[in-house]
Amino acid sequence: MRIGLTYDLRDAPAPGQPDDHQEEFDSQHTIDAIADALRGLGHVVDLVGDGPDMVAKLLADPPGFVFNFAEGRGTSRNREARVPALCELLAIPHTGSDVLTLAATLDKDVARRLAASDGIPVPRGKVLTSDCQLSDLDLADVPYPRIVKPAWEGSSKGIRGKCVAEDAAGLAEAVEYLRANYPQPVLIEEFIDGEEVTVGMIGNEEPQILGILRVLPLKATARFVYSLEVKRDYVNQVRYECPPRLAPAELQRIEHTARAVFRVLGCRDVARIDFRVRGGIPYFLEVNPLPGLNPESSDLVILARAVGWTYPQLIEAILQAALDRTGRAGRPPAEGQLV
Repeated sequence: MRIGLTYDLRDAPAPGQPDDHQEEFDSQHTIDAIADALRGLGHVVDLVGDGPDMVAKLLADPPGFVFNFAEGRGTSRNREARVPALCELLAIPHTGSDVLTLAATLDKDVARRLAASDGIPVPRGKVLTSDCQLSDLDLADVPYPRIVKPAWEGSSKGIRGKCVAEDAAGLAEAVEYLRANYPQPVLIEEFIDGEEVTVGMIGNEEPQILGILRVLPLKATARFVYSLEVKRDYVNQVRYECPPRLAPAELQRIEHTARAVFRVLGCRDVARIDFRVRGGIPYFLEVNPLPGLNPESSDLVILARAVGWTYPQLIEAILQAALDRTGRAGRPPAEGQLV
């Protein structure tokens, strides 16, 4: 099969932007690793990228399938949904979730409200819109400490060690920082002081729990945040535990809640779902329907490696879930034939 690989490649940093401006995007190393894994399965890979060039390539010579890895550029909360929207328009099947899910899950508040509507525990929180002053927002039911996040970002953009506020002064400082660097609403939530876990999932109707990864700080800290600084220095900052040493009842509850999140948010093929576990209750933080696939450092890859999967096996499982869902065989084409 001829597969188009969509992605966003990091380029030179833009002046005046925060240092995590391109955190969602990938290096050539990651793109090559995915392409090599697909070729190893017998497929022909077209590197179609993203943006206007991608549109031109898909219009001129549409592949038989798209392996979607494109995050989308800009600050729109719909940016992750652009590739699925184009594929849907052109009737090209693709891996991963559809337009609605990718748009809803990038907006953290929309995702948390949808999850809460199904009875899934979420931290108490409020959204501070760009036309609202912090003093005008009623936060009486959001206890301190509070954590402050950009509402429409992934890859831990804007989530730094200083994003946890113990009091009103710290909250004002954190909000001011985010507003100065990220042109979007700010999500203010209660900080769930508990275990940081992420769940990898593969499949569709009955998705497989690939594993549960627990993130443990190597250095004592009053309020551990799996922040961007920690992720960039994960070798020295954290220890990963898979399977986590939690009570069987807790693990069962995490798995059950992860399946509920996957279902209610309409995820397809693959997702990584983040929780904080406090008092045995997993609180849903966010879902990553386009999880990072850096072959060394992405959480889903680390999790897969911990349960004995190779990188090519992970890529194959994601692709196969999409092929099964769309009724495609996935066999390599006959010699000289491109599909």
